Formats: sequence, structure tokens, C-alpha cells
Amino acid sequence: MAKKSLLKGAAVLAAAGIIVKFIGAFFRIPLANFIGDVGMAYYYPAYSIYGFLLVFATTGIPVAISKMVSERYAVGQFSEAERVFKLSRTLMFVIGAIGFVVLFFFSNSLAEMMNNPGSALAMKATAPALILVPIMSAYRGYFQGMQDMTSTAVSQVVEQIFRVVCGLALAVILMNSAYAFLEDNAQARGAAGGCFGASAGAVGGLLVMLLFYLAARKQIKARVRNDKTGVKESSGTILKKIAGIAIPITIGAAMMPIVNVVDSSIVMTRLLEAGLDRTTAESLFGQLTGFASPIVQFPLVLIQAIVVSLVPMVAASNKLGDKHELHNNISLGVRMTSIITIPASVGLFVLAEPVLLLLYSSQRASAISAAPCLQILAVGFIFLAALTIFTGALQGLGKQGIPVRNLFIGVIAKLVLTWVLTAIPSINVMGAAIGTISAYAVAAVLDFLALIKYSGVKLSVKLTLVKPFISSVVMGIIVFAGYKVLFMLLGSNGTATLLSVFVGVAVYGIMVLKTKTIEKEEMVTISIGRKIAKVCDKLRLW
Repeated sequence: MAKKSLLKGAAVLAAAGIIVKFIGAFFRIPLANFIGDVGMAYYYPAYSIYGFLLVFATTGIPVAISKMVSERYAVGQFSEAERVFKLSRTLMFVIGAIGFVVLFFFSNSLAEMMNNPGSALAMKATAPALILVPIMSAYRGYFQGMQDMTSTAVSQVVEQIFRVVCGLALAVILMNSAYAFLEDNAQARGAAGGCFGASAGAVGGLLVMLLFYLAARKQIKARVRNDKTGVKESSGTILKKIAGIAIPITIGAAMMPIVNVVDSSIVMTRLLEAGLDRTTAESLFGQLTGFASPIVQFPLVLIQAIVVSLVPMVAASNKLGDKHELHNNISLGVRMTSIITIPASVGLFVLAEPVLLLLYSSQRASAISAAPCLQILAVGFIFLAALTIFTGALQGLGKQGIPVRNLFIGVIAKLVLTWVLTAIPSINVMGAAIGTISAYAVAAVLDFLALIKYSGVKLSVKLTLVKPFISSVVMGIIVFAGYKVLFMLLGSNGTATLLSVFVGVAVYGIMVLKTKTIEKEEMVTISIGRKIAKVCDKLRLW
């Protein structure tokens, strides 16, 4: 039952995540094509600051809500679960309001501090989202704690639609010279328009969550009335428990946004010290942050979907002391992560330049230049995905402080490597990408050791690593060769790339079935899996 719940919840969120990323491609890619790499260099610092401030309101507390609600539902404390949500929602609003004040009224100072004054207007445009997104996240955490992932999935899709439509429209409008009173630099105005999409998206996503909550309100009230446990903790006790879970998670989640903010300063400074002029330095930084990095984030959404489903299930089984269920949940979560991560990494590595040229056709020179960064980040994606799932499992176990310590160690390694490597002219901005890999790798290994220690789970190396790796290598070889042949025959990078991707998906799918990386009984636990299983039976692929 746990396996079915985990797979179903992850599948719902993964489907929504794919849709969100697909829609998002119609945001970042046209935005980058329209405002160029310099405009993306203004957009990224603003979004980094926004992401950093948003971490304090939306990272730790929603996980705390999900974990605490799940634990209370497991033992029938429905009234306490509702109180956890309401107190958290108020807390989220207060923190979000503080973030808005900081980003809106101190945008000029922040932009100057980051050695990127052109990003100040974009920061102001992003600020309103800091009030709305935290409230929306509180509702999502509540429903996730009840193991209802549908509401989160729908709100994510609606949020992204609002973000893309409004963000692109405003970017186009504000680039017009008639709005020169806002900022002399048209690219800075375009970046601001794109950033405002986050605020518009928050409005749409919050409205969806409110509708789901109103629809479920009758059922929630009935559960509260039927709560016979008699447990009633004080508000102070609940808030202390929320803080005990949320603060370590928030500190850990804040590290990478902090590093991204520091990167914005370190990388630019070190590139200039390497002898590059400011325009070239901004272009290289824009290629890394606006061209390569967003592509790696696409497959990560699948891993995040697994984590969101995994945390409340690990918390519930751990609360009940069910070791068998606990080990099954963790093992399945890690294996699902591996099955997704390894082929994604291999595919991005072998098709780095073709993919960039496909997505950023109007910025051909920048796309080609960004390919080595994408290949480095593709390798690092394996460690990032491992870190993400291990961290989620540890959070479910109540060991949320351990990933913070481990990530801090990784961040130190990153900063040292970034500082040293970026100033080497032949490496330049690739040094920041290499530094990022080191942070993920160090933290992931330390998290894995801690997970084994505190859960006692035993992972199958053959199922978790060997079989997905063999399947991915076969896929990578065929995809690379297939692209070369298709491009030679068709003369079109776009067509050859898309066909190669489809070939890769088919080859990997056949390989995971032939190597029994995925068993039939696992696939049939979700509706679409049952349909795939029937097709596989007819084709005798098992």
C-alpha cells in the first residue's frame, strides 16, 4: 500500500512538474531570446535574491506542516493537525511581508552590493510575490501532510500559466522605448517585466489552493469533530515544534540561494580580474545562469515530486515505529530517483550543444559557448538528485539538522573552487559549474552515510545503480550516434535533436524492462503504468 501511495503521489506531482517545466520553457527560453544574455544577467540576480528571501518563508515551514500533519493523521489527532496548519499560515504571512519590505525598499542597495545595478528594477517587480507565495505554500504543505498531492499539482500548473503569460507580456511591453522613464536600459526593463511574472503566478496558485481548501472544508471539520484523542497542545508548543523542524531545513535550503547570490559577485569579480571586459563577463555569466542552469532544473522536478511524497510517508511510518514500511519507502524513493537521474544526466551530457541550439536558436553563439557548462552541470545533476532525496528522507526521520551541516561543508568546497578556477582564463565561468558539482557531491555522500546510520535501510546496489547505469550508457551511445546520423541526413539540428530524444526514451524504456530495473508489479501500481504494462505484455518486453 505504501509503495502504491508513494508512486501515485510522486506520479501526480511529476506529471504536474513536467507540465510546469514545459510551460516554463515558453518563459525562460523566449525571455532569453528576447532580452539576450545581458538581460538574463539582470534577471538572474533579482531572481536569486527573491529565491533567497523566499526560502525563509516557503522551504522549512511547509515541510514542517507536511511532517507534523502526517504524524497527527497517523494517530487520529485531526484537531491538532488543523491547528498546526492555521498557526503556520499566520507565521508564513508575517515572514513573507518582511521579505517584501526588504526586497522592494532595499533593491538598489542589494543590486549595488552584487555589482549588478541593472537588476534593481527586476527586484522591485518580484517583491509582491513574497507576500502571496508563503501563504500558498502553507496550504500546499497541509494537503501534502494529508497525502493529497492533487491540489498542489493543479495549483503549480495554474501558477506557472499565470507567470508565463503575464511575465512575457510585460517583458515585451516594458522593452518598448516608451517606458524609458523606468530605466535607461531596455534589457533591464525587460528583465523586470519577466520577474513580475512570479507575482502574477502567485495570485493564480493561491486562488486554486483556496478553492481546494473550501471544497475540503466540510470533510476536515467532520474529522475534527470525530477526534476523540483529547490531545491539545499549546500554541507555543506547536510553534516550537514547527521551528525545530523548519529552522534547520530553512538554513540548509538557504545555503544554495546564498551561494548563488555570492556567485553573482564572486564570478563577476573573478572574471574581471582574469582580464575579461565587463560585457564579456556578463555574457559568460548569463550563459551559465540563463542558458545552462535552467535546463538541468527540468529533470530535477521529477526528483522533487518524489521527495514531496516521500517525506510525509517516512514521517508517518517512523512515528508508528514500522521499520519494514520505513525501509520500503526509503528504498523505493532512492531507486526511483536513480532510475530518473542517471539517464537524464547521460542524455544532457551527450546532447548538450544540440539541446542548447534547439532552445536558444536566436542566440547561437551564446548557446554553443554555454555547452561545456551544461555538460559539467549534467554530471553534477546525479549528485544534486541524490542530495535531494537523501535530504528528504532525513527530514522525514526528524534528522533535519544533519543535511544542513553536510551542505555547509559542501558549500565551503564550492566557494574555494569557484574562487580559484573562475579566475583562470581558459576555465572562466566553467569554474563556477565545477564548484557547484563539488558542493552537491560532498553533501550527498555525507547525507547517504547519515541515512544508513539513522534508518538502518539497506539499498540494493544492483537495482539502484548498476542496472540504471547500464541502461543509460546503452541509451547514451545510441542517442549520440543517432543524432550524428540524423543531422547528417536531415541537416536540421532541431529535428535531429528531437528525434534523438524520442529514440533515447524508447531505448531506455526497453532497457529498464529487459534488465528488470522496474518490475511489472511496481509499474501497475499507477494507472498509466497499467496501460504501459499491457503494451509491454503484448510486445513481450518483460
